[in-house]
Amino acid sequence: MAQVEATTERVVAADAEKVLDALADYRGTRRTLLPEQFSEYEVREGGDGEGTLVHWKLQATSKRVRDCLLEVTEPTDGELVEKDRNSSMVTTWRVTPAGEGRARVVVTTTWKGAGGIGGFFERTFAPKGLARIYDAVLARLATEVEK
Repeated sequence: MAQVEATTERVVAADAEKVLDALADYRGTRRTLLPEQFSEYEVREGGDGEGTLVHWKLQATSKRVRDCLLEVTEPTDGELVEKDRNSSMVTTWRVTPAGEGRARVVVTTTWKGAGGIGGFFERTFAPKGLARIYDAVLARLATEVEK
């Protein structure tokens, strides 16, 4: 089993603190950022950054649906980490200043991939598909915070 990684980034025209606050708002803003690949969204504990427990289903392909139960931590300033209790998947959101009134958002998801030929296809295609999904999330984030 090999580690699989997908990374997407975007610079948005908003202060880093505002961007991080929007991402950490699981009860409000975060729900509105999710494209159609996400369903059954539910905040089970908390709702604002560290200590949040959130559930959703992620349909990365027509045949692959992940049932995700994510624990949210904030290990460092400008960082949200979502660890899935149901799998090895970890998604890290890093928000850093990128000049006056701008922020760089980098989202990285890692997980232990399958072995064999299935693992080869997963390592080849899953990062691109997940990057497309998170690119849509980042586009919606930009629309929200640049208002």
